[in-house]
Amino acid sequence: MDQRSGRRKTKNYAMPSFPSMATANGRNIGQMADAIDRVSCAIVGAGQAGARAAIAMRNAGFETSIGLFGDEDLLPYERPQLSKEFLLADATEPALIKKRQEWRDLDIAVSLSIAVRRVEADTRQLVLANGKTIGFDQVLIATGTKPRRLAALETTDIPVHYLRTAADSLALRRSLRKDARIAIVGGGVIGLEVAAAAAQRGAMVTVVEAASSLLARALPCPIAELVEARHRAAGVAFVYGTTVTGTQQGAVCLSNGNTLAADAVVVGIGVEPEVEAVCGLGIADADGIRVDPQGRTALPFAFAAGDVAVQYSPWHGRWMRIETWANANAQAEVAARVIAGGEASHNQAPWFWSDQHDLNLQVVGDALGSETVLRGDPEPHKAVMVALREGRVVGGVTLNAPREMAGLRRLVRSRPHLAPEVLADPTTDLRKLVA
Repeated sequence: MDQRSGRRKTKNYAMPSFPSMATANGRNIGQMADAIDRVSCAIVGAGQAGARAAIAMRNAGFETSIGLFGDEDLLPYERPQLSKEFLLADATEPALIKKRQEWRDLDIAVSLSIAVRRVEADTRQLVLANGKTIGFDQVLIATGTKPRRLAALETTDIPVHYLRTAADSLALRRSLRKDARIAIVGGGVIGLEVAAAAAQRGAMVTVVEAASSLLARALPCPIAELVEARHRAAGVAFVYGTTVTGTQQGAVCLSNGNTLAADAVVVGIGVEPEVEAVCGLGIADADGIRVDPQGRTALPFAFAAGDVAVQYSPWHGRWMRIETWANANAQAEVAARVIAGGEASHNQAPWFWSDQHDLNLQVVGDALGSETVLRGDPEPHKAVMVALREGRVVGGVTLNAPREMAGLRRLVRSRPHLAPEVLADPTTDLRKLVA
């Protein structure tokens, strides 16, 4: 950094000569990989974590070559919008993390539209879908997850949508027509965000949930009930305790014997880690890739970050994947700094937000805990709840109360022992409970 001007000095990175990217939006640049034989650090996956890691490596002073490899035909883009505002917009492409020239200015070789089929440990090579091999010194796996598919809907005459990419979101948007009958399988965050967008576009929406309530693995019942009530007020219907068994003549068949007329189906029943490319490394299983707080795997040259990574959460008391935008960014930055030769450790409490109708829902840590405390009396569209385990704060939820979240995040990060009556008092300033 130039201390006099405050601007970053221009660096001459030790990079090979790459061909120019073909278009401003990043399409048709898969041939970038054809010009690369070796990179110092290969990043497999050009999603949220992969892109943020590449940028963070440069910011940390990593001056040798970086290759970012993705199988989509767009430059890396922000993912949260796909189930929210992008479904309501007219844009044909999502907001990019960096524009084409910005990636060039960072001397990061972005190769798109081509998948990495295999990462080899003995030769330290990537094997691409076209058979080309690219050597590396270090590798960061940021392949993310893929939607869990519903076998009962693999053969059907009704359009079935899964949501992972910008192309998926565009296809779904076309189905969300006024008065279209939309069946959403799964009452989790993604399903409810799509339900809100579909209702706003004038579609008739029914959510089919196998459990007896919404968001059972993420939210305490009082908050979930407020969310459900807001959806119902917008015209969204719910069917609980049943699953989808197939389709017939333009209708979804349910396990309770009923049918549900549908012009399109959206499936949001969870995700699975994308680990096919690293199966031969011995660092992945069905849950994902286990990492330490620095993002290291069991192999000294291999790191992982983002939704594919399995990390220990002291707030939940177990190993788990934390599938949030905030975690992908934070974990990627830590891994990048370590790869660049620095010191860093990922210790942020899990945090995510969800916008549904006029509700802003934010969750930090483990919002279920073993005891939950409401702060004051909840209103129809506003509530705050703190979660405890053995008297220690481990999580919290705000509904249309974003100012409370700053204090909650500080509490959850510190995990203090606090009396429930102190937390329940709405006049207590949460920010002042942590020294």
